[in-house]
Amino acid sequence: MFQTFDSAGDPAVGKPRVALLRQWLAANGLDGFIVPRADEHQGEYVADRSARLKWLTGFSGSAGVAIVLGERAAMFVDGRYTLQVRQEVDLDIFAIESLVDNPPAIWIKDNLGKGVRLGFDPWLQTIGDVKALKASAEKSGVLLVPLDQNPIDAIWTDQPEPPLAPVEIHPIGFAGELGRDKLVQLAAAIGKDGATHAVLTDPSSIAWAFDIRGGDVPHTPLALGFAVLAADGKHQLFMDQRKFSRTVAAYLTQLADLHEPGEFEAAVAALAKGGAKIALDPVLAAEKLRMLVEDNGGAVISAPDPARIPRATKNQAEINGARAAHRRDGAAVARLLCWLDRQKPGKLDEIAVVTKLEECRRSTGEETQMPLRDVSFDTISGAGPNGAIMHYRVSRATNRKLKSGELFLLDSGGQYQDGTTDITRTVPVGTPTEEMRERFTLVLKGMIGISMLRFPPGTRGSEIDAVARLALWRHGCDFAHGTGHGVGSYLAVHEGPQRIARTGTEKLLAGMILSNEPGYYKEGAYGIRIENLVLVTPAEEIEGGDIPMHGFETLTLAPIDVRLVRSDLLTRDELHWLDQYHARVLAEIGPMLDGETLAWLEKATAPLPHDAKI
Repeated sequence: MFQTFDSAGDPAVGKPRVALLRQWLAANGLDGFIVPRADEHQGEYVADRSARLKWLTGFSGSAGVAIVLGERAAMFVDGRYTLQVRQEVDLDIFAIESLVDNPPAIWIKDNLGKGVRLGFDPWLQTIGDVKALKASAEKSGVLLVPLDQNPIDAIWTDQPEPPLAPVEIHPIGFAGELGRDKLVQLAAAIGKDGATHAVLTDPSSIAWAFDIRGGDVPHTPLALGFAVLAADGKHQLFMDQRKFSRTVAAYLTQLADLHEPGEFEAAVAALAKGGAKIALDPVLAAEKLRMLVEDNGGAVISAPDPARIPRATKNQAEINGARAAHRRDGAAVARLLCWLDRQKPGKLDEIAVVTKLEECRRSTGEETQMPLRDVSFDTISGAGPNGAIMHYRVSRATNRKLKSGELFLLDSGGQYQDGTTDITRTVPVGTPTEEMRERFTLVLKGMIGISMLRFPPGTRGSEIDAVARLALWRHGCDFAHGTGHGVGSYLAVHEGPQRIARTGTEKLLAGMILSNEPGYYKEGAYGIRIENLVLVTPAEEIEGGDIPMHGFETLTLAPIDVRLVRSDLLTRDELHWLDQYHARVLAEIGPMLDGETLAWLEKATAPLPHDAKI
């Protein structure tokens, strides 16, 4: 199994470990310390060694911050984790705050007084983070203190060693472009930004630029390291070379000078002393890098990671790979849903479904000679009220039976060499209530609205996010997460900068892959989410129109459970979309299935009665 079911965060760890941290702070003349859920690369997943927030507090979510003071502490999470955090941290120690409405920068201004010395690790805070924190601290007289040593590392006596997973070359057939050609393009972009060098801190960008993959963090094929790219083409890669086979080392030597991670700080300082103008992405680059450059006489050029847009706009080989991966993945999900439909309510539990789904993905991969390399994230397998926990992670302690009269939410994905998948389906266990069917249909209307959308060049994700919410809003409902995130090509399942959300400020470009996943969550009762991945298509003329328009091609191929659909709430266009989608699902994945599963799929994709009035 790629997924384990060990217990999620344990609130019991907080009391003794926070006490140790407070002792360290007092001994070092500090009043408090900021503990982000981040490593030096600001990725979604961190290696076990860097899971400092979870070790200290018990919180296992992918986004959060703790501030620990001598007499009190606060934990900041966003709307995805408001339920989870209360299960995983000691509420006698931590007050829960909103990472969105009352983030640390605002909280510090309102809660800390003049003269308070608040420590932070400059390797774990971005340049942008620290700028916001400093602006807030100055207003209240708080002194932010960058530390040379992270106090968690000082008190974590059995902290794991850094990961050493092997690095592999990503074949050109899947990458679609040689690493050396990508690096030439990036060098030109660095020069256009007015820089002599750019530091890549995001392992996804390094993986894409050098056409390599690794295994240093869970579920995402990344090799942790840093790269310094130069406008003159003299690139440097800083990565533990114990990860390299002779073949990989020989390949990378053709692209860059290879160095050990321990040489990175000195190399940046040396470039700065030589007058380099070094581009750093304020959203991704650590404050420590800004300090290294400026303290050594260099100039910081504030510029986005030069690889982020090229990586996000998939080339034809990556698009073809994504389509193929989603056909296989859809067949695997159909096998799971058929099997699930045959089980009696109360027989299965959440873990059994996750185990079966991974088995379906593995067997489908073997049949098609494209093995499942990993799951793309820990499967969200939520029965009944667990489905209302947006980023619920099933463990042996929380494992729940699928009971009659409830909904079951299954959000999962696979990592294949030719593509990364992410799909959510919600199904009824037994007979659903009319409320469940109504809310499911409202969510479906939002998902279809995004799927059918046409939009002009230059449109940002923030400008279309409301389309997914309109039907819910009309009924006084909403969901507390973005509508869609970017997805990588055999890389991170949550990839930036593209997203469909209120905060989605990046233009949506042809070739970008995003999720389309509105939802509805009734605390203590059930959750609903329907998710497909979509590809931004090139802008095309519309007959009779004035300007060309982009659209979305749906990549995900698996049936949507029509037992939960109220067709009288759908328009004719929405019903037509659903029927056409299901016809395509049957046509594309049907040939990969047979027997009972194919018969089930034919029934699951049959056209709905057209009761729509408009």
